[in-house]
Amino acid sequence: MAGAETGRFAPSPSGRMHLGNLFSSLLAWLSAKAAGGRVVLRIEDLDTRRCTRAYADQLEADYRALGLVWDEGGSSGGSHGPYYQSRRGKLYAAALESLRRKGLVYPCFCTRAQLHAASAPHREDGRTVYSGACRTLTSAQAEERARIRPPAFRLRVPDREIGFQDGHLGRYAENLERDCGDFLLRRSDGLWAYQLAVVVDDAAMEITQVVRGSDLLSSTPRQLYLYDLLELTPPEFYHVPLLLSPAGRRLSKRDGDLSLEVLLARSTPADIIGKLAYLAGLNPTAEPRTPESLLPDFSWDKISKGDIFLPEELFS
Repeated sequence: MAGAETGRFAPSPSGRMHLGNLFSSLLAWLSAKAAGGRVVLRIEDLDTRRCTRAYADQLEADYRALGLVWDEGGSSGGSHGPYYQSRRGKLYAAALESLRRKGLVYPCFCTRAQLHAASAPHREDGRTVYSGACRTLTSAQAEERARIRPPAFRLRVPDREIGFQDGHLGRYAENLERDCGDFLLRRSDGLWAYQLAVVVDDAAMEITQVVRGSDLLSSTPRQLYLYDLLELTPPEFYHVPLLLSPAGRRLSKRDGDLSLEVLLARSTPADIIGKLAYLAGLNPTAEPRTPESLLPDFSWDKISKGDIFLPEELFS
């Protein structure tokens, strides 16, 4: 139904946005607005040591400069605030307690070295699968270890396949026990884990459509499991291709690859939007465009399902 969709931007203010971040944000905005919907801006600043308000304010300025204007959230506020995850801890704590009452949460004392040891289970793509080393600790054993090291908290997962129909990539499923193992809800340093926070926030903010990079595709079955346990309604998911350097490397804030700061020094906002639209398949050329002008051209059928290599000359 037109107007019923609510999409979101969910940037992490740990640095200036790079081209890949902008690509996902543009498609998220177009998908929601083409359906007559709204866009919420949520600042995902869970890691308060790396994320700053200065970067959050810069993100807002960047979105405005590009014409990606949101309807509520960020410093503008709205009826679903606060919109900074660093201020939403009470909601995450309530969700954790709900899961704890179901007997599904346990303390984990594994160190980073233990988690990534060569003997730990690994997926074919190299990612570590949690072994369940702390799953069977008795209360006495947990209390003894807690005197030495503060615990993280993990969620018990079933030996069951959880799948969904991605709006862009089609069917995807994982067996949670085999493919990821019991996953974190809260880290040992007290920071809330992404999987829990994003589920609680998307539900509380009434998000109906999540558009994000395909690198987060495998996190969706875990999130759907949490939606089910917390009796929340999940959104529809659309996972978009990643932008890769000409050498095939993923773009990164850490490396400063094609940051907006660099791009705006040599291009106009309309230049950047036009080139992103060209990469997405929404524009036959890389001519300058505004987000508004792209709405009549938007269709998920036009967008590649595979990762996209950046032509060296396009943003040079």
